[in-house]
Amino acid sequence: MRFLRRSSATETDAPDSVEEQIDVLPKNVTAGKGRATPKRREAEAKKRGPVAPPPTTMREAMKRNKELRKANPVSKDERRAAAKERRDRMMAGEDKYLLPRDRGPVKAYVRDLVDTRRNLLGLFMPLAILVFVAMLVPNTRIQQYATLLCTLMLLAMIVEGFLSGRRISKAVREKFPKEAVSGRSIGWYAFIRASQIRKLRVPKPRLRPGDAIS
Repeated sequence: MRFLRRSSATETDAPDSVEEQIDVLPKNVTAGKGRATPKRREAEAKKRGPVAPPPTTMREAMKRNKELRKANPVSKDERRAAAKERRDRMMAGEDKYLLPRDRGPVKAYVRDLVDTRRNLLGLFMPLAILVFVAMLVPNTRIQQYATLLCTLMLLAMIVEGFLSGRRISKAVREKFPKEAVSGRSIGWYAFIRASQIRKLRVPKPRLRPGDAIS
């Protein structure tokens, strides 16, 4: 009988609610929340709200950009200044602002190798303009001479580009022995760089023809 009385007394003394359980706990014990603590990603997602799906059409993308500009109002002068700063840093050769194809010390070294030499490939664009002008001339003989000259020049450019690509690939392997260098990729990159007019190269050449490469 005593055992039954003691158990019944214990059941009646047990707190029924969470508030009563908190009151019963000692002062140095902190009560649980009763639920799992949300992760940081979940909490940030709740603050931001649902993520909008990506735009499917150009019109929808333009509309969304317009809404973003309204939400974050920035003047045209500020946008132009920011774009000019990014372009200036890209032209200066800062790795952070370059395109992925131009980043890294290997590509910078290839550009220096190309920029310190005078290449026949630099006449590629003027030659293309010459061919276009020759096609507009009604004289057939002038067109034939221009076509022959351009063909010979193109063959010389191809040979020079091939030899220059091999030379540059070899120099890059010696300079960066631990880098996985693809001769075809480096040769093509050097070919494209050399075929551009010097003033139009991006980023700008930091060395002049004949300068020593450090």
